[in-house]
Amino acid sequence: MHDLLEMAAYAALGAGLAGLAGWPAVRLLRRRSLSLSLFTVALVTVLAVAAGTIAVAQAMFLSRHDYGVVVVVLCMGSLVALFVAWLLGRQVAIASRQLTRAARTVGSDAGFAAPEVPLSSELSALGAELAATSARLAESRQRERALESSRRELIAWISHDLRTPLAGLRAMAEALEDGVADDPRRYHARIRLEVDRLTGMVDDLFELSRIQAGALTLTLSRVSVYDLVGDAIAGAYPLARERGVRLVGGGIEPAPVQVDSREMTRVLANLLVNAIRATPVDGTVAVAAWAAEREVVVSVTDSCGGIPEADLPRVFETGWRGGAARTPRAPAAGEAGAGLGLAIVRGIVEAHEGRASVHNVLGGCCFEIALPSASG
Repeated sequence: MHDLLEMAAYAALGAGLAGLAGWPAVRLLRRRSLSLSLFTVALVTVLAVAAGTIAVAQAMFLSRHDYGVVVVVLCMGSLVALFVAWLLGRQVAIASRQLTRAARTVGSDAGFAAPEVPLSSELSALGAELAATSARLAESRQRERALESSRRELIAWISHDLRTPLAGLRAMAEALEDGVADDPRRYHARIRLEVDRLTGMVDDLFELSRIQAGALTLTLSRVSVYDLVGDAIAGAYPLARERGVRLVGGGIEPAPVQVDSREMTRVLANLLVNAIRATPVDGTVAVAAWAAEREVVVSVTDSCGGIPEADLPRVFETGWRGGAARTPRAPAAGEAGAGLGLAIVRGIVEAHEGRASVHNVLGGCCFEIALPSASG
């Protein structure tokens, strides 16, 4: 037992001296190449094993032949160990360079270029995170581009819609000022209608800005969807009669919902007015409401002839107004027509944790809003 302890002491002394001599090198190389650091760690380990073994061999007073055998075995083992460490370091260095090149493609238009060489589990996890980050950046950039395009379209449309009534107001004001208006009362009535139209556009812009800024404050209360739809139909009936459109409100269930009555009335009014404007004379706008699983669905179906499939994803975008099939007649006096109504609908519905959708039906299209049910 005493001999074993003595051999252990000699081995510890030799290995410890080699480890202490190699530690400063490991510290100095910690900011250098990872492959060089791995090779240095392997070299220090080999030297520690060799120093401990030689110290024990010296203490055992081996013959020159036996001592030579020990040294040869240590040299061969050390060479193999160092060669394997060099191969491992080289593999890590290649994988790191590949991952570095791949990291440069994060968020690029061409997409993330994954490394072509096999990676270790840690580097593979890092590569997966880089790929996910690249996908999120690409999605964010796509949304930003879509918002920027929508913003440019909105500015162009609003500028056009403002220019027309302002030009008319200026012409009528000059006519009244010069005393050439044959019927001043008619001019005054027309001016008031144009001012109402501009006021509606400004109100829509203000409402949309509140929704997009997250500043929309809701006062929730439990109400029946039957009452909400009934009030909206009553408010839209005069416009439907003026336009020659039949407004049908059958199949409305008295399902309870937890909503802001004022904001939801605006949603239904926007949907109904939009449907009535898009429906030709003698057309029909049908409203229905029913309770589904954990939600209440309200649908407004018009006779506009349908929306092109390519335009369906854009229906609720800010400023979208569609083509001729969707706008068969020009807005009447006092109507804003700025293409903000459906964007406001989606914003208010989503603020209620609901969803808004649209799909084509025979002869027209159907807008649906789904709200969380307040029953049970």
